[in-house]
Amino acid sequence: MKLNERSLAFYATCDAPVDNAGFLYKKGGRHATYHRRWFVLRGNMLFYFEDPASREPVGVIILEGCTVELVEAAEFAFAVRFAGARARTYVLAAESQAAMEGWVKALSRASFDYLRLVVRELEQQLAAMQAGGCPPPPRRPRAILPKENGCAVWSAELPATPPVSNTDARPGPELPLLPPRQQTSVPSRPLDTASFAQLHERYGQEIRALRGKWLKSQARP
Repeated sequence: MKLNERSLAFYATCDAPVDNAGFLYKKGGRHATYHRRWFVLRGNMLFYFEDPASREPVGVIILEGCTVELVEAAEFAFAVRFAGARARTYVLAAESQAAMEGWVKALSRASFDYLRLVVRELEQQLAAMQAGGCPPPPRRPRAILPKENGCAVWSAELPATPPVSNTDARPGPELPLLPPRQQTSVPSRPLDTASFAQLHERYGQEIRALRGKWLKSQARP
């Protein structure tokens, strides 16, 4: 596999959130000594640096097809193993039990193989729910307001709620709350019994009163 070093360096040090980051002790390939490195996990790539301030990674481990296993010979140590006779095994050690458990969990979930298993499991659960007659609950639709001249019109009365049958006990769509109005603007009898002239005069009184207050406020020095 050919990798572009500049693209990898940019991806390793970009400002995007990381999946995990911290110091780990990495065992050398030819020697048994451990070197303290700063590790950054992004997706299925595990980068390691000399220190957190480094702008270029020392190396990268592509986590596809790997397994993460604990190493009993060393404290807080685990190994990233790949299949194949010549495949390299990376032995890493954390600084605490909690850090080791966090890294093992993060690395085990970093590959696309794990995501495929998760998607497959979710598909099986969905198929089982549909086969059993229990489909996922539908999203509750938002109430659609009537429009006049392209603008939503608020009504002073809520529309009547249709009766709910025994076969369909799901709640209906939520109705929006009415906007607050002054008490003087609410008619003393239902709107459906008032004529247009009466409504025009009643709401016109409120508009004239508000306009008078605004004119007085503008006339003040």
